[in-house]
Amino acid sequence: MYTEFCDGRLIDFYFYFYDEDEGAGNAEGNAFEQIKRISDEGIEHWSARELSKVLEYQDYRNFQLVLDKAMQACHNSGQSISDHFGEATNMIKIGKGGQRPIEDYALSRYACYLVVQNADPSKEVVALGQTYFAVQTRRQEIADDQKNLTEDELRLAIRAELRRHNLQLADAAHDSGVIESVDYAIFQNHGYQGLYGGLGRKEIHSRKGLKKSQQILDHMGSTELAANLFRATQTDEKLRREGIKGKQQAYSAHHEVGLKVRLTIKELGGTMPEDLPTPDKSIRQIEKEQQKRVGPKDKP
Repeated sequence: MYTEFCDGRLIDFYFYFYDEDEGAGNAEGNAFEQIKRISDEGIEHWSARELSKVLEYQDYRNFQLVLDKAMQACHNSGQSISDHFGEATNMIKIGKGGQRPIEDYALSRYACYLVVQNADPSKEVVALGQTYFAVQTRRQEIADDQKNLTEDELRLAIRAELRRHNLQLADAAHDSGVIESVDYAIFQNHGYQGLYGGLGRKEIHSRKGLKKSQQILDHMGSTELAANLFRATQTDEKLRREGIKGKQQAYSAHHEVGLKVRLTIKELGGTMPEDLPTPDKSIRQIEKEQQKRVGPKDKP
């Protein structure tokens, strides 16, 4: 898993598939990371042969059909197939200590994303792969876009994205049966309690020492905001993907995702969200400062 905790920032999470029954990382969820290879030039790639096994394709010839579809999708997107599907040859052991060559592909992250999008959707491991490579690709996009931002600029960017995803989450929750405003407040609280070790919105608000009118999301640093962004996006995905119906089921789903994000932070040795410092400036203060610098004539 790649998580950027440098100088107090978190660029993005990989979703950590936690096995509730065993209390340890789910092997299927981590397998995509385990088979990743790094070339001598420092470039990450995946073996198509190894990926086919993780995706539970017993016959590589059937997986070749998936590769063909992924290559076509790559071409249709305007990308060069050879940039993402590099032809390779591997040696495998045969009887009496011998070896023979087999054809393979060195897949880029984008190629893997296209592969899992075209694989058998009825397999649970395929759904895990879709989430893994989607999050990984998004992480790189965010890292590329935001690596030169200051902490205040990064907070503004993540907060804006969180506003957008909270609207999507509200729609997904509504479709699951969370209709009334009071029900949605309870739904949100379950997510916070999972992420913050049992603390709800009121407790977090009090812990930050905020006034009644102040919003907790406006008083979070980039690391804490990113954790909440991931909580929101993954809950949205879970509600839609699993077709969850009923208020109680939606509450439980949000709490479960919040808890899994918390377990990811713990697994990586990060600081728990409730222990992260509260910034001196709120998001609204930063926005007002930016507006003053831009000036009324130049406002978009």
